[in-house]
Amino acid sequence: MFLSIPSYVAASFLGEGQLFLRFIYSDFSPDLNQRSPSTPSLLPKYQEENEERTVIDPTSRDDPRFKELVKVLIDWINDVLVEERIIVKQLEEDLYDGQVLQKLLEKLADCKLNVAEVTQSEIGQKQKLQTVLEAVQELLRPHSRPLQWTVDSIHGKNLVAILHLLVALAMHFRAPIHLPEHVSVQVVVVRKREGLLHSSHVTEELTTTTEMMMGRFERDAFDTLFDHAPDKLSVVKKSLITFVNKHLNKLNLEVTELETQFADGVYLVLLMGLLEDYFVPLHNFYLTPDSFDQKVHNVSFAFELMLDGGLKKPKARPEDVVNLDLKSTLRVLYNLFTKYKHLE
Repeated sequence: MFLSIPSYVAASFLGEGQLFLRFIYSDFSPDLNQRSPSTPSLLPKYQEENEERTVIDPTSRDDPRFKELVKVLIDWINDVLVEERIIVKQLEEDLYDGQVLQKLLEKLADCKLNVAEVTQSEIGQKQKLQTVLEAVQELLRPHSRPLQWTVDSIHGKNLVAILHLLVALAMHFRAPIHLPEHVSVQVVVVRKREGLLHSSHVTEELTTTTEMMMGRFERDAFDTLFDHAPDKLSVVKKSLITFVNKHLNKLNLEVTELETQFADGVYLVLLMGLLEDYFVPLHNFYLTPDSFDQKVHNVSFAFELMLDGGLKKPKARPEDVVNLDLKSTLRVLYNLFTKYKHLE
């Protein structure tokens, strides 16, 4: 019989094999039953033979990029569902029953799912989840990517599965958010065999690069520049600054920081007017944008002007430019440079 010890002592055994497994279950350590209601249990109390369960290593939960990913996704959900008066505070507790996921998918896909509005029973909740996840699978099917969530994992409050699902939705619907790149977590997998608990550690990759997640797998010169020749970056930036200032100076405007001064889209719109020699009506864009959506509108409008001018569609997303992603901004400006570099 194991002695009862405080939860903070039990946590110190993380990664120490069977000792960690003993204290991860509250029936082994009665004191863990007295934890604060705000502290989520690591794993359910009982586990069936051959059943496999997972828990995120607490050190991964404390990683700043992991925390940022969770926060960005929660804020995004709340923005999408603001008219529904739904406020998500904790992903595991608020999404497991399918109610919020149903509303989120209906809003994003502009559809109506044939499910009961409120379900209290576990069977009803899983039926709703099944319908929602089947709809998600239908949407994502063209990408042919293996799904990293199931009805049981979502209903079981598996945060890794929930995050995989939300990232996939955000990418598919091109959410106006900037997900932190290269977020991975260490996951403890616990399986019960012949009455004994066995653990293993695996690394779960939640996000990669924006280009990879958006399905743009082809690499270009800027990928090479950032990865292998960062010392040449200043040369490229200087050339592009010289190019844009040659034209913006005509309006008594000057650029010194590429990633910040093009983020609201105003200079991009004005630059396109100068390059194509026309006046852009002020009612078509926000001259002094004060919100994320207004900035995205401006950059999107500038992209439309580029297409009208015979340029290829920019590889970057408007949201990435607004979010100060330097590589995206450089791609957009270099696209202009290649066509208009000889223009006086």
